[in-house]
Amino acid sequence: MPILFPPKPPLSRACWDGRITPGPPPWDPDEPETEPAPQNSDETLYCEAEASRAVGKEKAARESSETDLEIKDTEKFSTTGQRELYLEACKLMGVVPVSYFLRNMEESYVNLNHHGLGPNGTKAIAIALVSNMSVVTLELADNSLMEEGLLSLVEMLQENYYLQEMNISDNDLGLKGARIISEFLQRNTSSLWKLQLSGNNFRDESAELLCQALSANYQIKTLDLSHNQFSDKGGEHVGQMLALNIGLQSLDLSWNHFYIRGAVALCNGLQANMTLQKLDLSMNGFGNEGATALGEVLRLNNSLGYLDISSNDISNDGVSKISKGLEVNESLKVLKLFLNPMSMDGAVLLILSIKRNPKSKMEEIDISNVLVSEQFLKILDGVCAIHPQLDVIYKSVQGFSAKKALLQWTNPMKLIQSYADQHGITVVDFFRSLNPKGMMTMPVGDFRKAMIQQDKVPVNLYQVRELIKKLDDKRGGVNFSFLKTAKP
Repeated sequence: MPILFPPKPPLSRACWDGRITPGPPPWDPDEPETEPAPQNSDETLYCEAEASRAVGKEKAARESSETDLEIKDTEKFSTTGQRELYLEACKLMGVVPVSYFLRNMEESYVNLNHHGLGPNGTKAIAIALVSNMSVVTLELADNSLMEEGLLSLVEMLQENYYLQEMNISDNDLGLKGARIISEFLQRNTSSLWKLQLSGNNFRDESAELLCQALSANYQIKTLDLSHNQFSDKGGEHVGQMLALNIGLQSLDLSWNHFYIRGAVALCNGLQANMTLQKLDLSMNGFGNEGATALGEVLRLNNSLGYLDISSNDISNDGVSKISKGLEVNESLKVLKLFLNPMSMDGAVLLILSIKRNPKSKMEEIDISNVLVSEQFLKILDGVCAIHPQLDVIYKSVQGFSAKKALLQWTNPMKLIQSYADQHGITVVDFFRSLNPKGMMTMPVGDFRKAMIQQDKVPVNLYQVRELIKKLDDKRGGVNFSFLKTAKP
């Protein structure tokens, strides 16, 4: 397999003469991005740096009569060089340039999902990104990368120190791809900290390779392995990795095939883990036995803040074991139990466990398929009096009248605007008064607690939930800075 970026050979005459000149390519970049008949893909672009310098000199000479402002625009020169490098790489790879990439290669976020790049198109992108200092997040899901395209990306990542997040989901990478990624992860040499590998047909053999690498990798903080084919054996590999890993903070294992043995093994490793903060195990199927193991994790683990175990066939028996762990847990903030066969009795066990734990940091419990009663609401009110940051999302209340529901959903922003108008302040002033630091952002739990405890505008949990949706910054906080320019 030829190496993508070997040491540079002597420069060609074209590089010395600087004849890679700006101008329209011989094709239209805005035409549909389909690949023509492939040319010789073994050629490699060796003179990218020299070509960029030649382009800069030639362009400076042509524009000597223009304004100083244009001449000093070095960022513009850099972008032009990047474009030329990519266009030349596309010629060598025999592919049509992606017009979106040409337009956005100086942006921090580039989304090339579903572009049908193939291995050659991916290689051209990789060549262009070797010296790119702008792109931080690269999306390449569903592009038929194949082994050659993945190798190109891996070699690029060893040279590029600016790319931090990459999505190569849904590329059917399989065992060969897992081996390439595993070897890359073992080097710990790139700046990549977020890697999405969802839907790549990884099985237990792939799990073994990836987990061996991750056991010693400290660079990757966020990893998505959802929608793969890991079974109980894969769960054992993940458990062993979690016991050793000291870097991962977020792990998505949803939509795999972990059952009892796999879930128990995973939880055994999780008990020893001290860095993982977010874990998604939804849509597996480990049942009450797995829930029992998770209850033990919650009793011992003090780093996990988010746990999604939706749709895992957990009944009230399993919920009771989880509740035992919640009675002493001091770190978990979000627990999602949606689509499990639990009833209101299990829901009562959950909220009572929070009531018994004065150090609980729980902010959200999602049991949105459970029908509760008004008696449950009374118990919940008692729990929220102790833990005002708590929000429990359930299906609905038995016998709850439409009139009561309408009262609950009075627009809270209108109430706040009315209060602000009466007191000669702005809505932003009201929200900033809730924050001890007077800042425009605050964590969701702190915001919910402050809204419930303030006595200026009467609102209930439902209205606070609506406010959080409006002000959500997608990072676990609320941001009301945009209200400065919003119309009343």
